[in-house]
Amino acid sequence: MEAFEYNAAPARVIFGSGTISKLSEEVSRQKLSRPLLLSTPQQVDHMKQLKTLLNGKEAGVFSEATMHTPSHVTDKALAYAKSVNADSVISIGGGSTIGLGKAISIRTGLPHICIPTTYAGSEMTPILGETQDGKKTTRSDPKILPGTVIYDVDFTMTLPASMSATSGVNAIAHAVEALYARNTNPIINLLALEGISALSTSLPDIVSDPSSLPARQKALYGAWLCGTCLGAVGMSLHHKLCHTLGGSFNMPHAETHTIILPHALAYNAPNIPEVIRKIAEVLPGSDGDAIKGLNLLLEKLHVKRGLKDFGFKEEDVDKAAEIAVGNPYWNPRPVEEKPIRELLRRAWAGEEARADL
Repeated sequence: MEAFEYNAAPARVIFGSGTISKLSEEVSRQKLSRPLLLSTPQQVDHMKQLKTLLNGKEAGVFSEATMHTPSHVTDKALAYAKSVNADSVISIGGGSTIGLGKAISIRTGLPHICIPTTYAGSEMTPILGETQDGKKTTRSDPKILPGTVIYDVDFTMTLPASMSATSGVNAIAHAVEALYARNTNPIINLLALEGISALSTSLPDIVSDPSSLPARQKALYGAWLCGTCLGAVGMSLHHKLCHTLGGSFNMPHAETHTIILPHALAYNAPNIPEVIRKIAEVLPGSDGDAIKGLNLLLEKLHVKRGLKDFGFKEEDVDKAAEIAVGNPYWNPRPVEEKPIRELLRRAWAGEEARADL
Protein backbone atom coordinates (compact mmCIF):
# COMPACT_ATOMS: atom_id res chain seq x y z
CA MET A 1 0.00 0.00 0.00
CA GLU A 2 1.31 3.44 -0.91
CA ALA A 3 1.73 6.17 1.72
CA PHE A 4 -1.17 8.60 2.00
CA GLU A 5 -2.59 11.49 4.02
CA TYR A 6 -6.16 11.55 5.34
CA ASN A 7 -7.82 14.66 6.75
CA ALA A 8 -11.12 13.92 8.48
CA ALA A 9 -13.88 16.51 8.27
CA PRO A 10 -14.53 17.91 11.77
CA ALA A 11 -18.23 18.60 11.11
CA ARG A 12 -20.93 17.34 13.49
CA VAL A 13 -23.63 15.30 11.74
CA ILE A 14 -27.16 14.57 12.98
CA PHE A 15 -28.82 12.02 10.66
CA GLY A 16 -32.28 10.46 10.58
CA SER A 17 -35.99 11.10 10.14
CA GLY A 18 -37.50 14.01 12.12
CA THR A 19 -34.05 15.20 13.23
CA ILE A 20 -35.01 18.83 12.52
CA SER A 21 -36.71 18.72 15.95
CA LYS A 22 -33.17 18.94 17.41
CA LEU A 23 -32.48 22.35 15.82
CA SER A 24 -33.34 24.46 18.87
CA GLU A 25 -31.28 22.14 21.08
CA GLU A 26 -28.33 22.45 18.67
CA VAL A 27 -28.55 26.26 18.66
CA SER A 28 -28.58 26.26 22.49
CA ARG A 29 -25.70 23.77 22.62
CA GLN A 30 -23.58 26.24 20.67
CA LYS A 31 -24.78 29.10 22.95
CA LEU A 32 -26.28 30.97 19.99
CA SER A 33 -29.36 33.17 20.18
CA ARG A 34 -29.72 35.21 16.98
CA PRO A 35 -29.37 32.94 13.91
CA LEU A 36 -30.04 34.36 10.46
CA LEU A 37 -32.17 31.92 8.44
CA LEU A 38 -31.24 31.47 4.77
CA SER A 39 -33.18 29.98 1.84
CA THR A 40 -34.03 30.46 -1.81
CA PRO A 41 -37.31 32.19 -2.72
CA GLN A 42 -38.76 28.73 -3.51
CA GLN A 43 -38.12 27.38 0.00
CA VAL A 44 -39.71 30.02 2.21
CA ASP A 45 -42.21 27.43 3.49
CA HIS A 46 -39.34 25.60 5.20
CA MET A 47 -38.53 28.87 6.97
CA LYS A 48 -41.89 28.90 8.73
CA GLN A 49 -41.12 25.49 10.21
CA LEU A 50 -37.68 26.62 11.40
CA LYS A 51 -39.13 29.77 12.97
CA THR A 52 -41.68 27.64 14.85
CA LEU A 53 -38.95 25.30 16.10
CA LEU A 54 -36.85 28.25 17.24
CA ASN A 55 -39.85 29.88 19.00
CA GLY A 56 -39.25 33.10 17.12
CA LYS A 57 -35.67 33.35 18.42
CA GLU A 58 -34.05 34.27 15.14
CA ALA A 59 -32.36 37.46 13.98
CA GLY A 60 -34.13 37.49 10.62
CA VAL A 61 -34.78 35.74 7.33
CA PHE A 62 -32.94 36.17 4.03
CA SER A 63 -34.59 34.24 1.19
CA GLU A 64 -32.70 35.42 -1.91
CA ALA A 65 -30.07 32.68 -2.20
CA THR A 66 -29.45 31.83 -5.85
CA MET A 67 -27.47 29.45 -8.05
CA HIS A 68 -23.65 29.78 -8.30
CA THR A 69 -23.47 32.17 -5.26
CA PRO A 70 -23.22 35.51 -7.11
CA SER A 71 -21.21 38.11 -5.18
CA HIS A 72 -23.92 40.81 -5.32
CA VAL A 73 -26.36 38.51 -3.45
CA THR A 74 -23.69 37.71 -0.85
CA ASP A 75 -23.00 41.43 -0.34
CA LYS A 76 -26.71 42.08 0.23
CA ALA A 77 -26.99 39.17 2.69
CA LEU A 78 -23.88 40.34 4.58
CA ALA A 79 -25.32 43.83 4.98
CA TYR A 80 -28.58 42.33 6.24
CA ALA A 81 -26.80 39.97 8.69
CA LYS A 82 -24.94 42.94 10.13
CA SER A 83 -28.09 45.09 10.36
CA VAL A 84 -29.96 42.43 12.39
CA ASN A 85 -26.94 41.62 14.58
CA ALA A 86 -26.94 37.89 13.65
CA ASP A 87 -24.65 35.64 15.69
CA SER A 88 -24.90 32.63 13.35
CA VAL A 89 -26.42 31.40 10.08
CA ILE A 90 -28.78 28.48 9.45
CA SER A 91 -29.07 27.47 5.79
CA ILE A 92 -31.85 25.18 4.59
CA GLY A 93 -31.89 23.97 0.99
CA GLY A 94 -29.47 22.74 -1.65
CA GLY A 95 -26.14 24.01 -2.90
CA SER A 96 -27.38 27.55 -3.56
CA THR A 97 -28.45 28.25 0.02
CA ILE A 98 -25.58 26.34 1.61
CA GLY A 99 -23.15 28.24 -0.64
CA LEU A 100 -24.55 31.54 0.60
CA GLY A 101 -24.24 30.34 4.20
CA LYS A 102 -20.61 29.45 3.59
CA ALA A 103 -19.93 32.81 1.91
CA ILE A 104 -21.34 34.68 4.93
CA SER A 105 -19.62 32.42 7.47
CA ILE A 106 -16.12 32.67 5.95
CA ARG A 107 -16.36 36.47 5.74
CA THR A 108 -17.75 37.01 9.25
CA GLY A 109 -16.67 34.00 11.32
CA LEU A 110 -20.31 33.30 12.21
CA PRO A 111 -21.09 29.62 13.03
CA HIS A 112 -22.98 27.84 10.23
CA ILE A 113 -25.63 25.14 10.73
CA CYS A 114 -26.78 23.38 7.53
CA ILE A 115 -30.01 21.55 6.79
CA PRO A 116 -29.65 20.00 3.29
CA THR A 117 -32.82 19.26 1.31
CA THR A 118 -31.08 17.86 -1.78
CA TYR A 119 -28.24 15.43 -2.48
CA ALA A 120 -25.70 18.02 -3.70
CA GLY A 121 -23.19 17.44 -0.89
CA SER A 122 -21.97 21.02 -0.46
CA GLU A 123 -22.64 20.80 3.29
CA MET A 124 -19.73 18.36 3.75
CA THR A 125 -17.07 20.41 1.99
CA PRO A 126 -14.65 23.20 2.91
CA ILE A 127 -15.10 24.47 -0.67
CA LEU A 128 -16.86 27.66 -1.75
CA GLY A 129 -17.67 28.44 -5.39
CA GLU A 130 -18.63 32.05 -6.13
CA THR A 131 -19.52 33.92 -9.29
CA GLN A 132 -18.52 37.47 -10.17
CA ASP A 133 -18.68 39.13 -13.59
CA GLY A 134 -19.63 35.84 -15.27
CA LYS A 135 -16.70 33.83 -13.89
CA LYS A 136 -16.95 31.17 -11.22
CA THR A 137 -13.99 30.75 -8.90
CA THR A 138 -13.58 28.23 -6.09
CA ARG A 139 -11.52 28.29 -2.96
CA SER A 140 -10.93 25.84 -0.16
CA ASP A 141 -10.45 26.66 3.52
CA PRO A 142 -11.19 24.48 6.58
CA LYS A 143 -13.13 27.44 8.03
CA ILE A 144 -15.65 27.21 5.14
CA LEU A 145 -16.88 23.79 6.34
CA PRO A 146 -20.21 24.15 8.19
CA GLY A 147 -19.94 23.26 11.88
CA THR A 148 -23.14 21.19 12.10
CA VAL A 149 -25.16 19.36 9.46
CA ILE A 150 -28.68 18.15 10.23
CA TYR A 151 -29.75 15.51 7.72
CA ASP A 152 -33.52 15.06 8.00
CA VAL A 153 -34.81 12.58 5.45
CA ASP A 154 -38.31 14.07 5.81
CA PHE A 155 -37.18 17.24 3.99
CA THR A 156 -36.22 15.19 0.94
CA MET A 157 -39.57 13.40 0.67
CA THR A 158 -41.08 16.25 -1.38
CA LEU A 159 -38.03 16.69 -3.62
CA PRO A 160 -39.44 16.03 -7.12
CA ALA A 161 -38.27 12.76 -8.71
CA SER A 162 -36.55 14.61 -11.58
CA MET A 163 -34.63 16.87 -9.18
CA SER A 164 -33.79 13.91 -6.94
CA ALA A 165 -32.28 12.15 -9.97
CA THR A 166 -30.01 15.01 -11.09
CA SER A 167 -29.06 16.00 -7.56
CA GLY A 168 -28.16 12.38 -6.84
CA VAL A 169 -26.00 12.03 -9.95
CA ASN A 170 -24.32 15.31 -8.98
CA ALA A 171 -23.37 13.57 -5.70
CA ILE A 172 -22.14 10.47 -7.54
CA ALA A 173 -19.84 12.75 -9.57
CA HIS A 174 -18.05 13.81 -6.38
CA ALA A 175 -17.32 10.18 -5.50
CA VAL A 176 -16.26 9.21 -9.03
CA GLU A 177 -13.67 12.00 -9.19
CA ALA A 178 -12.50 11.26 -5.64
CA LEU A 179 -11.47 7.77 -6.79
CA TYR A 180 -8.91 9.16 -9.25
CA ALA A 181 -7.94 12.33 -7.37
CA ARG A 182 -4.22 12.99 -7.11
CA ASN A 183 -4.53 12.93 -3.28
CA THR A 184 -7.03 10.07 -2.93
CA ASN A 185 -6.56 7.51 -0.17
CA PRO A 186 -8.01 4.13 0.90
CA ILE A 187 -10.51 5.66 3.37
CA ILE A 188 -11.99 8.00 0.77
CA ASN A 189 -12.08 5.10 -1.72
CA LEU A 190 -14.27 3.13 0.69
CA LEU A 191 -16.63 6.09 1.21
CA ALA A 192 -16.77 6.84 -2.52
CA LEU A 193 -17.66 3.30 -3.58
CA GLU A 194 -20.25 2.96 -0.80
CA GLY A 195 -21.74 6.33 -1.81
CA ILE A 196 -21.94 5.38 -5.50
CA SER A 197 -23.51 2.05 -4.59
CA ALA A 198 -26.12 3.63 -2.26
CA LEU A 199 -27.18 6.28 -4.78
CA SER A 200 -27.12 4.14 -7.92
CA THR A 201 -29.45 1.61 -6.28
CA SER A 202 -31.78 4.08 -4.53
CA LEU A 203 -32.27 6.76 -7.21
CA PRO A 204 -34.13 4.48 -9.69
CA ASP A 205 -36.43 3.46 -6.79
CA ILE A 206 -37.11 7.13 -6.00
CA VAL A 207 -37.94 7.86 -9.64
CA SER A 208 -40.46 5.00 -9.68
CA ASP A 209 -41.78 5.72 -6.15
CA PRO A 210 -40.83 9.20 -4.81
CA SER A 211 -42.52 8.47 -1.45
CA SER A 212 -40.35 5.44 -0.65
CA LEU A 213 -38.80 6.18 2.77
CA PRO A 214 -36.12 3.41 2.57
CA ALA A 215 -34.97 4.71 -0.84
CA ARG A 216 -34.89 8.30 0.42
CA GLN A 217 -32.89 7.27 3.50
CA LYS A 218 -30.38 5.35 1.39
CA ALA A 219 -30.01 8.23 -1.08
CA LEU A 220 -29.38 10.83 1.63
CA TYR A 221 -26.86 8.51 3.28
CA GLY A 222 -25.10 8.08 -0.07
CA ALA A 223 -25.12 11.83 -0.67
CA TRP A 224 -23.49 12.41 2.72
CA LEU A 225 -20.68 9.98 1.85
CA CYS A 226 -20.17 11.49 -1.61
CA GLY A 227 -20.11 15.01 -0.16
CA THR A 228 -17.47 13.89 2.33
CA CYS A 229 -15.35 12.70 -0.62
CA LEU A 230 -15.71 16.07 -2.34
CA GLY A 231 -14.58 17.82 0.81
CA ALA A 232 -11.56 15.59 1.42
CA VAL A 233 -9.69 15.38 -1.90
CA GLY A 234 -9.15 17.38 -5.08
CA MET A 235 -11.50 17.32 -8.06
CA SER A 236 -10.54 17.03 -11.72
CA LEU A 237 -11.85 17.44 -15.28
CA HIS A 238 -15.53 16.76 -14.57
CA HIS A 239 -15.79 19.55 -11.99
CA LYS A 240 -13.72 21.94 -14.13
CA LEU A 241 -16.14 21.45 -17.05
CA CYS A 242 -19.18 21.93 -14.81
CA HIS A 243 -17.72 25.06 -13.21
CA THR A 244 -17.03 26.42 -16.70
CA LEU A 245 -20.55 25.72 -17.91
CA GLY A 246 -22.14 27.04 -14.73
CA GLY A 247 -20.03 30.13 -14.15
CA SER A 248 -19.62 31.32 -17.75
CA PHE A 249 -22.85 30.06 -19.37
CA ASN A 250 -25.21 30.02 -16.35
CA MET A 251 -26.11 26.36 -16.89
CA PRO A 252 -28.14 24.65 -14.14
CA HIS A 253 -25.86 22.97 -11.63
CA ALA A 254 -27.18 19.43 -11.01
CA GLU A 255 -28.43 18.94 -14.58
CA THR A 256 -25.01 19.90 -15.96
CA HIS A 257 -23.22 17.48 -13.62
CA THR A 258 -25.61 14.73 -14.74
CA ILE A 259 -24.94 15.34 -18.43
CA ILE A 260 -21.16 15.75 -18.16
CA LEU A 261 -20.28 12.90 -15.76
CA PRO A 262 -20.31 9.90 -18.16
CA HIS A 263 -18.42 11.91 -20.82
CA ALA A 264 -15.75 13.07 -18.33
CA LEU A 265 -15.30 9.48 -17.13
CA ALA A 266 -15.07 8.32 -20.75
CA TYR A 267 -12.35 10.92 -21.42
CA ASN A 268 -10.29 9.74 -18.44
CA ALA A 269 -10.99 6.00 -18.86
CA PRO A 270 -7.78 5.07 -20.75
CA ASN A 271 -5.67 6.40 -17.87
CA ILE A 272 -7.63 4.94 -14.92
CA PRO A 273 -8.41 1.25 -15.70
CA GLU A 274 -8.42 0.21 -12.02
CA VAL A 275 -10.87 2.97 -11.08
CA ILE A 276 -13.14 2.00 -14.00
CA ARG A 277 -13.11 -1.60 -12.70
CA LYS A 278 -14.01 -0.53 -9.15
CA ILE A 279 -16.88 1.71 -10.27
CA ALA A 280 -18.23 -1.05 -12.54
CA GLU A 281 -18.39 -3.39 -9.53
CA VAL A 282 -20.83 -1.10 -7.67
CA LEU A 283 -22.84 0.27 -10.63
CA PRO A 284 -25.72 -2.10 -11.51
CA GLY A 285 -25.74 -3.35 -15.10
CA SER A 286 -22.16 -2.30 -15.86
CA ASP A 287 -20.94 -5.72 -17.00
CA GLY A 288 -17.41 -4.58 -16.21
CA ASP A 289 -17.80 -1.26 -18.06
CA ALA A 290 -18.43 1.72 -15.78
CA ILE A 291 -19.34 4.01 -18.70
CA LYS A 292 -22.01 1.53 -19.79
CA GLY A 293 -23.25 1.43 -16.18
CA LEU A 294 -23.51 5.23 -16.01
CA ASN A 295 -25.31 5.44 -19.35
CA LEU A 296 -27.74 2.80 -18.10
CA LEU A 297 -28.32 4.62 -14.80
CA LEU A 298 -29.17 7.89 -16.60
CA GLU A 299 -31.54 5.97 -18.86
CA LYS A 300 -33.33 4.51 -15.81
CA LEU A 301 -33.61 7.98 -14.26
CA HIS A 302 -35.26 9.48 -17.38
CA VAL A 303 -33.03 12.57 -17.24
CA LYS A 304 -32.30 14.93 -20.11
CA ARG A 305 -28.91 14.13 -21.64
CA GLY A 306 -28.21 17.21 -23.77
CA LEU A 307 -26.88 20.63 -22.74
CA LYS A 308 -28.97 21.99 -25.62
CA ASP A 309 -32.06 21.08 -23.58
CA PHE A 310 -31.02 23.79 -21.11
CA GLY A 311 -30.18 26.55 -23.59
CA PHE A 312 -26.51 25.83 -24.30
CA LYS A 313 -25.77 26.69 -27.95
CA GLU A 314 -23.59 24.66 -30.30
CA GLU A 315 -21.63 27.80 -31.20
CA ASP A 316 -20.60 28.09 -27.51
CA VAL A 317 -18.81 24.72 -27.58
CA ASP A 318 -15.52 26.26 -28.79
CA LYS A 319 -15.53 28.99 -26.15
CA ALA A 320 -16.38 26.52 -23.37
CA ALA A 321 -13.55 24.21 -24.47
CA GLU A 322 -11.12 27.13 -24.50
CA ILE A 323 -12.10 28.18 -20.95
CA ALA A 324 -11.96 24.59 -19.65
CA VAL A 325 -8.47 24.01 -21.07
CA GLY A 326 -7.19 27.33 -19.68
CA ASN A 327 -5.95 26.92 -16.09
CA PRO A 328 -7.13 23.26 -15.86
CA TYR A 329 -7.49 21.32 -12.61
CA TRP A 330 -5.10 18.39 -12.17
CA ASN A 331 -6.43 15.43 -14.17
CA PRO A 332 -5.22 11.83 -14.68
CA ARG A 333 -5.21 12.42 -18.45
CA PRO A 334 -3.74 15.62 -19.95
CA VAL A 335 -6.52 18.08 -20.82
CA GLU A 336 -6.35 18.80 -24.57
CA GLU A 337 -8.64 21.18 -26.43
CA LYS A 338 -9.55 19.02 -29.44
CA PRO A 339 -10.95 16.00 -27.52
CA ILE A 340 -12.49 18.31 -24.88
CA ARG A 341 -14.29 20.13 -27.68
CA GLU A 342 -15.66 16.79 -28.94
CA LEU A 343 -16.66 15.82 -25.38
CA LEU A 344 -18.63 19.07 -25.08
CA ARG A 345 -20.19 18.62 -28.51
CA ARG A 346 -21.47 15.17 -27.48
CA ALA A 347 -22.78 16.61 -24.22
CA TRP A 348 -24.47 19.45 -26.14
CA ALA A 349 -26.12 16.96 -28.52
CA GLY A 350 -27.23 14.57 -25.76
CA GLU A 351 -25.29 11.58 -27.09
CA GLU A 352 -24.39 8.59 -24.95
CA ALA A 353 -20.85 8.59 -23.57
CA ARG A 354 -18.26 6.55 -25.46
CA ALA A 355 -14.67 5.82 -24.44
CA ASP A 356 -13.15 6.85 -27.78
CA LEU A 357 -12.27 10.47 -27.08
